[in-house]
Amino acid sequence: MDIDDQVVLLDADRQPCGTAPRLSVHDHDTPLHLAFSSYIFDGDGRLLVTRRALEKRTWPGVWTNSCCGHPRPGERMETAVERRVAQELRLAVTDLRCALPDFAYRATAADGLVENEFCPVYVARALGDPDPDPGEVVEWRWVEWADYRVTAERAPWALSPWSVDQMAAFARATHPLAITARSGH
Repeated sequence: MDIDDQVVLLDADRQPCGTAPRLSVHDHDTPLHLAFSSYIFDGDGRLLVTRRALEKRTWPGVWTNSCCGHPRPGERMETAVERRVAQELRLAVTDLRCALPDFAYRATAADGLVENEFCPVYVARALGDPDPDPGEVVEWRWVEWADYRVTAERAPWALSPWSVDQMAAFARATHPLAITARSGH
C-alpha cells in the first residue's frame, strides 16, 4: 500500500497502533486516527477560510478553517501541515506553531459518515494569497477573526463541526493572532 495514502490509527491513549488506507477509514464506524487542522493568517491578521469542494467525501461544500489533513506514517506534523497547505492551497506559510496540541473531536454528518480524529491545531502566517486546488477547495476568502468567531457561536451549522469546536477551544487558549503580532505587521 502507498504510504502517501495511509493514515495513522491511534489507540485509546492516542498512541499509534497501525495504519489504514485513508479512503477506507472515513465511514460510519471511523476509528480514531491522527490528523491536523490549520488556521492561516495574512499580514493584516485576517483568517483564511475555505469552502470544501463539492466532491469531498466528508462535509462537501462546507465552510471551514484554512486547511486540514493527515500526516503520513512517520512524518513530522509540521512537515505534514506545510505539505498539505502547499498541495491544497498552493500556498507557503511561515511562523508555523501548534496552538491546540490536545484537540480531538468526533462528529457525525447527516449521511451517517463519522469523523473521529486526534487533531492538533496549528496557526501560521501566509506568504501571499492561495491558489487552491479546485478538487479540494471551491471558494476561499480572508475574514476577520472576530467575524469568524461570531459565526461559529451564532450559526454553527454554517461551518464544519471541527472548526466550531476548535473556535470554542481557542477561547481557552492563546489567541491565534499573536503569531501575526510577532511578525511586525
